[in-house]
Amino acid sequence: MSALSDSEEIREIEERLELSYARIKEIPEEKTVAEPFRDYFSDMAAFLSDPSYEAALPERYDKAWFNPAYAVARLGKPMGQLLSAVAYELLGVIPLKTEGRTEELAILLEVFLELYGVFVMNRELEEETDPKEIRGIWYSFISDYAELTVGEYVRAGLVPDEDFALRIVKEADLSDPASLELYGEYVSEDTKKLFLFMNTLKDEDIKRMADAFTEGFRIGFLNTGKDLSKKKTVELRFHIGFERLLRQEIKNFEAMGLRCTLRRRPVHAAVRSGTEYTGFYGDHVNRQMDYDHREDKALFLDKVFVNRKLEVLRRIYGELREEAGVFAGPAVMETFGEPPFLPESCDAALTLDEEGRSLATYLSGETGKLVNEFIPGDERSFTIISWPLPSIGADFEAIFRESVKLNTLDYSLYSKLQQKIIDTLERGSSVEVLGRNGNRTRLRVSLPALKDRKKQTIFENCVSDVNIPVGEVFTSPRLSGTDGILSVSEVFLNGLRFENLEFTFKDGYVTDYSCTNFSEKEENRHYIEEHILHHHKTLPLGEFAIGTNTRAYAMAKRYGIFSLLPILIAEKTGPHFALGDTCYSRAEDVRVYNPDGREIISKDNEETLKRKTDPAFRYYECHTDVTIPYEELGSITAVSETGERFPVIAEGRFVVEGTEMLNEPLGEN
Repeated sequence: MSALSDSEEIREIEERLELSYARIKEIPEEKTVAEPFRDYFSDMAAFLSDPSYEAALPERYDKAWFNPAYAVARLGKPMGQLLSAVAYELLGVIPLKTEGRTEELAILLEVFLELYGVFVMNRELEEETDPKEIRGIWYSFISDYAELTVGEYVRAGLVPDEDFALRIVKEADLSDPASLELYGEYVSEDTKKLFLFMNTLKDEDIKRMADAFTEGFRIGFLNTGKDLSKKKTVELRFHIGFERLLRQEIKNFEAMGLRCTLRRRPVHAAVRSGTEYTGFYGDHVNRQMDYDHREDKALFLDKVFVNRKLEVLRRIYGELREEAGVFAGPAVMETFGEPPFLPESCDAALTLDEEGRSLATYLSGETGKLVNEFIPGDERSFTIISWPLPSIGADFEAIFRESVKLNTLDYSLYSKLQQKIIDTLERGSSVEVLGRNGNRTRLRVSLPALKDRKKQTIFENCVSDVNIPVGEVFTSPRLSGTDGILSVSEVFLNGLRFENLEFTFKDGYVTDYSCTNFSEKEENRHYIEEHILHHHKTLPLGEFAIGTNTRAYAMAKRYGIFSLLPILIAEKTGPHFALGDTCYSRAEDVRVYNPDGREIISKDNEETLKRKTDPAFRYYECHTDVTIPYEELGSITAVSETGERFPVIAEGRFVVEGTEMLNEPLGEN
């Protein structure tokens, strides 16, 4: 039999969809399933017939099947957990339907009907439905269709078609916020305000903002000696609402010879990870819901699935070898200003067991190795910038305009100031960091040795390239001899709040950790293990840095928005310490130079050097910055092997000669 033509395949999928919708519309009127499961299938069928994000909003969450606690209370464990995970996945019908991804939509509706059919049949047989049977169907759905779901996700990031989102960005009516509904994402009033606010900015401001972003991407290649001329695509990641700015950025990238790919946030369980969105995305419908479902992969994550997904990824990247070879990397526009999210514990939520966490870590590491094989780290780059949202409060417009100034600061001026700090730091063999005002930090950071000070350096002088705004010097510490306590009273990481966060280090590795978010010690430890350690038993200190953007610090203090700053800006407002991989992971052998011409030699540490001799070596696939704010910072002092001390910061102020101007913003408040 000959293969179906494209038009025949499309017609067949449309017929499947039509049949599925017709069957789903009948379910609310049927009584073929025993209570309380009848309510579940009736409610979810009604949702699928007329899907809307309104059904999952926080004000409805207490009595929504998307809520594992409600589902378990009604259906019991483990069936309630299973069917709540199914409900959460079914939210994906909204973007799939909007985007016209009919095959994925048809499959998702069919698996819902298959689950319903099992309950119908078992009632006819007067048998109770076994959760193992339901889990088996769900497992098969995730695994069998990984070729499609994972494949489409990878292709969307690499293949520069005139695709769905790109057309919206280029053609949307910039005077009408209703244009945002075309994405199929949740759109709050906040995002509509942002969309309209962008129209109030002058053309020269838009151009300046776009130039800072795209030029940062170009400089990232230049500073690391990578050849941008060999690249043809860049993935643009953004929160919807910035369409006017995005148009200019796309033009800028096209002028560089780069076409943009726009990939939607992950909507399938096979590609979702954690609670944060990446790609193009709208507002979070319900952060607590996302948090409750962050480990739904516990339903299918086993060795067979891990091998299946890695096999699929290798096949897809192999098919797209040419496209992967010309991929330059991601250009990311982050946002900040949403109210701080402090998750509530949910006993009914699915969680990974010890084996599942180990498998998740293994899958992450192997995926990173595979991606690096087809898109080598020493041939790609990235850039990140961040803009505030109206939800930041009444001072939004003032904060936005101040953010424009921050993101377009004179990097040549900061380069000179930061070089003075580097020169002082490099007089020591270690750096002592002490807290104040209740901060318990007492940490000794061991520095790599310099053999030729005229030609080599161990701190990177970071200007406005991959991490915008300007303002930090950083290094990969020597692990041996890096000891002590790092603490901070409050920090927000990946949208989550951590209270009284504390780590203990011995020879550069985490040996203990705690916070006070929850009443139980073990729950606090699990919170850190999941969101900072990423299920690793320990992590090395991958970066030590000093943020020099005191203007950003002053802005945060003036408007009271420290708790709302993204890591990207927060790390520039004080010393920070990254747990996990170094800043140079997978590009350690690329020669990198500071503006003064000296080569940066601190790209490795004792952990990453294992890659040269240990075939089993894997990167940690995480890098999380913890920043100490200036009001909690006592001092930073370089200490030589003979004990001579060279102060860099004292009582929260820079004391290196020639850096006095960095203290001026700190004196504003």
